[in-house]
Amino acid sequence: MASLKVGNLGEYLREQRRNAQLSLRQLADAAGVSNPYLSQIERGLRKPSAEVLQQVAKALRISAETLYVRAGILDAERDRDEVETRAVILADPTLTGPQKQALLQIYESFRKENGFTVGDGAADAQDDAAEHDTRTAGAVEDDPQRKAD
Repeated sequence: MASLKVGNLGEYLREQRRNAQLSLRQLADAAGVSNPYLSQIERGLRKPSAEVLQQVAKALRISAETLYVRAGILDAERDRDEVETRAVILADPTLTGPQKQALLQIYESFRKENGFTVGDGAADAQDDAAEHDTRTAGAVEDDPQRKAD
């Protein structure tokens, strides 16, 4: 059963890499892991550590929590919806960092109101949104279409 989760992780990583339009070698370089090792992860032959998953997530600019769930490191069934909701918000290229932070704060307040605890990744998600905003601030300012909105 563990290899099945690793296989799903590999398929998911391959899909995310392709969506980011990165070659296996480019992602390996950006994540600081070897090309053969990353290939083995994608093929479901290796189960990476949380640290490697974090490096890969950062290189892909996706939530490390999502990779932890897919790898079976986090309790997937209980937290999957919360993690995926956060990941979708953070991955939306049409939102700025502050907009992502605001959405995450609203989401957390609704979950609290309904009796659910806020996951430990909430602060990390907000930090990721702020970091993304810092990286893309210049690009947004240079885009006349975004200025008009």
